Amino acid sequence: MLESYVTPILMSYVNRYIKNLKPSDLQLSLWGGDVVLSKLELKLDVLEQELKLPFTFLSGHIHELRIHVPWTKLGSEPVVITINTMECILKLKDGIQDDHESCGSNSTNRSTTENTKSLVKPRRTIQQAAPTDPDLPPGYVQSLIRRVVNNVNIVINNLILKYVEDDIVLSVNITSAECYTVGELWDRAFMDISATDLVLRKVINFSDCTVCLDKRNASGKIEFYQDPLLYKCSFRTRLHFTYDNLNSKMPSVIKIHTLVESLKLSITDQQLPMFIRIMQLGIALYYGEIGNFKDGETEDPTCHNKDMLGNITGADDETRIDMQYPAQYKGQELYSQQEDEQPQGWVSWAWSFVPAIVSYDDGEEDFLGNDPTSTTHQQKAQILRDPIVSIGFYCTKATVTFKLTEMQAESSYYSPQKVKSKEVLCWEQEGTTVEALMMGEPFFDCQIGFVGCRALCLKGIMGVKDFEENMNRSETEACFFICGENLSMKGLTYLTNSLFDYRSPENNGTRAEFILDATHHKETYTEIAGMQRFGAFYMDYLYTMENISGKGSTNQDFSSGKSEDMGTVQEKSTKSLVIGPLDFRLDSSAVHRILKMIVCALEHEYEPYSGLKPDIKDENETILNPEEVASLEEYIPTRHTSVTLLKCTCTIFMAEFNLLDHLLPVIMGEKNSSNFLNTTNFQSLRPLPSIQILVDKINLEHSVPMYAEQLVHVVSSLTQPSDNLLHYCYAHCYLKIFGFQAGLTSLDCRGSYCLPVPIIPSFSTALYGKLLKLPTCWTKRSQIAITEGIFELPNLTIQATRAQTLLLQAIYQSWSHIGNVSSLSVNEALMNEVFQTIGVKSKNPLPTLEGSIQNVELKYCSTSLVKCASGTMGSIKICAKAPGDSGKEKLIPLLQGPSDTKDLHSSKWLNESRRPESLLAPDLIAFTVQVPQYMDYCHNSERVRKYKQGKL
Repeated sequence: MLESYVTPILMSYVNRYIKNLKPSDLQLSLWGGDVVLSKLELKLDVLEQELKLPFTFLSGHIHELRIHVPWTKLGSEPVVITINTMECILKLKDGIQDDHESCGSNSTNRSTTENTKSLVKPRRTIQQAAPTDPDLPPGYVQSLIRRVVNNVNIVINNLILKYVEDDIVLSVNITSAECYTVGELWDRAFMDISATDLVLRKVINFSDCTVCLDKRNASGKIEFYQDPLLYKCSFRTRLHFTYDNLNSKMPSVIKIHTLVESLKLSITDQQLPMFIRIMQLGIALYYGEIGNFKDGETEDPTCHNKDMLGNITGADDETRIDMQYPAQYKGQELYSQQEDEQPQGWVSWAWSFVPAIVSYDDGEEDFLGNDPTSTTHQQKAQILRDPIVSIGFYCTKATVTFKLTEMQAESSYYSPQKVKSKEVLCWEQEGTTVEALMMGEPFFDCQIGFVGCRALCLKGIMGVKDFEENMNRSETEACFFICGENLSMKGLTYLTNSLFDYRSPENNGTRAEFILDATHHKETYTEIAGMQRFGAFYMDYLYTMENISGKGSTNQDFSSGKSEDMGTVQEKSTKSLVIGPLDFRLDSSAVHRILKMIVCALEHEYEPYSGLKPDIKDENETILNPEEVASLEEYIPTRHTSVTLLKCTCTIFMAEFNLLDHLLPVIMGEKNSSNFLNTTNFQSLRPLPSIQILVDKINLEHSVPMYAEQLVHVVSSLTQPSDNLLHYCYAHCYLKIFGFQAGLTSLDCRGSYCLPVPIIPSFSTALYGKLLKLPTCWTKRSQIAITEGIFELPNLTIQATRAQTLLLQAIYQSWSHIGNVSSLSVNEALMNEVFQTIGVKSKNPLPTLEGSIQNVELKYCSTSLVKCASGTMGSIKICAKAPGDSGKEKLIPLLQGPSDTKDLHSSKWLNESRRPESLLAPDLIAFTVQVPQYMDYCHNSERVRKYKQGKL
């Protein structure tokens, strides 16, 4: 009957993850319709092998497991699996950073293979024991089994996950989680895939998710509990699977989107260093700094570089993201490795979960009574084709609150201490989107954006009651950072094309189209399009791996390490970030709160997950033939990063209180923050003068070779590498600033600004620098530049009156002076001189001192032998502007050059402003400075001798 087909499937999954089960007892209970299992122990080794994470399970158990099978209504009611109280405790594997943990042997591979095979044996045994019913046709059984599997309901009540490391205890508690099948309107329903609608929809609801982060003592106990990081947060996930036909085992399109209406995070000063440690753990896992080569995912020691994709800090750390090497590298002995020893990247690891989550088990055709050998070649090709996977996270409003804690003792002597927290800083963010689109390993794209955000100061800090209730300061002054737009004005653009967007193709019965071409992607997802959708922040990270040799299809398997199978592979990685119009106000309250967070983050120092290895060149240099060099010249994969800031405003106020002498020494590591005395109450100064900086646009571009370590080893071994190859051995950085200007303004009691008084008119500048990767590989080439830099400044003008200069000095002294800020008071007469009344023209304009320079260019270069700096300045002018007759200004030159002095004897020369005759005029100043590097004579005597003889 049907029991003989359904029971083995349910039993195999239960028996796979749970210890000490008697199949006979379980089978009898299932045939009765309900089974209840209590106090179950999980097979921790199986979980570790399948998750492939560098974690080990300390414990894992299920309090109660219920399985309900409605045998009489199996075609219309779902099978319900209920788990009551499931708890797992994890920690990092011991010796995770040791070499033997990331490099394995063949015996490890064999043992893992045997363990994997042992997991399959129980399924085959059950399959053999399952009788066949001749009255049930195979097509009917297959259809019924598919309906049962597609409509299984899973309910988990009280899920507890804990992670322990050093003094950190991270716990996640979910009160209820339920997964069920839904219909077109995302309502609970009993659905199946039909020929007319090859779609399956599911919903996962998480209720009351609480995340706690506590510190334990040396004995492993938690003395007092911190406020939860996240308290009773609920969110829902929608899953949408699209199939090509009824016989497809793997969906062709997978969409998994999660929506959170309200996300409220709370971080105390004691939790902050632990939270940063958890973030560092995630980054280390992302970049592969923590061993992925566990339990058969081994790496051969002969090709252990240590990570084959590089290990340099900075942007070059991203080289560990990608999975394969370029084809021109694969043929070289330096990078050769066998197929079984291919290191696993993070995309490969994440991709390995897709078949396990969304497809049936590999032995399912046995349960359905089908012969695996009968599968057609077309069906096999369809199963092996990479599906399109879209993963999204959406949050309507997120709030992060930073709190300071203090210990309070009860009145009784024996009463335990209690912790009292006070909110001092808050970050609010609206319309957050995190989306990832991938199709196998050759294509991956991640987009992150949010509509608007702001940061606010809350209650008083460090004994200063600046924002206590009795101060009555407005919310305008409390908000010191604003970026983007309001969600109520922008609309629901952050949900565009998601499963929660009613206009998306999936919610209108049509099939979605995805852009999987790099060129089309860049044309569609531009910076302008990203800012129109979000408004505050937009990031697009795109990685593609293209086979341009014409061999094989675009969906061929890139996981084999053989270059002859792959042909020529071109990898591209681009990352673009755009930050919309922002307003940043640096007043005393904001600065001290930010620095206090930095101090709290430095209170505990943890050992890094991975140390920086010295740059050691391999003694066995690789010699390339001309064909390999030519192939290397054609294409070298790089990582390109672009950061753009639009319409930035930064306001620096005069300090109303100054406690930097307590905070900066702690940040610099000079003393402990515990020796701190409370200060007097806060006294506001109005009007409050400030410096306001406006920038139209800032653009930063960074490019680095994708496989720097391998590339430098190869190029440095060449006798005469080309300029093109040398260019890719550097990390390049371009910084461009457009429309930078600065002026003075003031904030009145109503929270409004006066018109800014210009100090630095608008100007633009640019900076370029490059840094040689792995300089120790170039010790035999003293002429190779290690660092280079170029700075260009077309023009710069600074102008100020005496009153403006005094006010600038007062603002500077308010931050640099240690002591009472009130002694640096600014009188009303000075403010009236600096800020004129709107609409009233001054009868006696104040004299202004103005200085300007033009066409400044500075260059810097360093090699292993010498440091060199050179520069030019086109012109300079310093003059005084004084009020003259009939309202005209007089220019009194103090310094100017180059200048035409042929009319020096006449009075006309003093009354005119002189400029260089043309841009081709000779520069005013040109200089060159060279400083030899210190060298050990005994170590470099032969090199110096050859250098003097002109052989180098």
